[in-house]
Amino acid sequence: MSETTTEGNPAPAEGTEEADGTDGTAEAERSEETAPAGGAALRPDSDVPTGLDAAARSADVEAADPEAADVEAADGDGQAGSIDDDQAPIDRAPVSGEALLVQEGEIAGDYLEQLLDILDYDGDIDLDVEGSRAVVAIVGANDLDPLVGSRGVTLDALQELTRLTVAQQTGVRTRLMLDVGGYRAGRRTELSELAAASVTRVIDSGQTVRMSPMNAFERKIVHDVVTATDGVRSESEGEDPDRRVVILPDR
Repeated sequence: MSETTTEGNPAPAEGTEEADGTDGTAEAERSEETAPAGGAALRPDSDVPTGLDAAARSADVEAADPEAADVEAADGDGQAGSIDDDQAPIDRAPVSGEALLVQEGEIAGDYLEQLLDILDYDGDIDLDVEGSRAVVAIVGANDLDPLVGSRGVTLDALQELTRLTVAQQTGVRTRLMLDVGGYRAGRRTELSELAAASVTRVIDSGQTVRMSPMNAFERKIVHDVVTATDGVRSESEGEDPDRRVVILPDR
């Protein structure tokens, strides 16, 4: 396999690098992360956006089943609990299928509404079900950037905290997806276009392309584009936060 390392080759598309080898696998990104059971603590007297950034860097949540914890989960975890430490978990009747996904969205919506009240943020909560996951979005406010953070780090932490709260109430892990201000939707479009351009480049040149480091959500977008295209395959290499997708000719 030839690697794009020699001088004179075309410059890579923005967000990509030339490959010098691969040693990973795409399986983790193709199977989305699941959240451990437990709740998430957000105290009213805390600086929530700053605290979420800290949660993204340093976590202390124990998975109910360590062997099932996904290595590609979001960068942040939270301590078990709830926004109101005195509020006991709600006793809900067991449900499954789409009814469970609807319930997950409702729990997440209640949790996030409390969070917005604490922060004194304006914003609406949109709930939806897409395939096998609940999708929750915070929309409508003028400045939601603090809840997204640099490269979506704070959003990843907030999603994990929300998942933990949902899992505490339902008793099962959740693949709920949280978006804030359309960040994930915009990032999906951007990365899909970048991945498609990189795939074309690999097919035309027969040479490997290494993408820039991405989180699990972003890597899965790239893997999905590659999987849908004949003549190429993808792998992941490295460790977070420097883990990246590598696109190779499928020979």
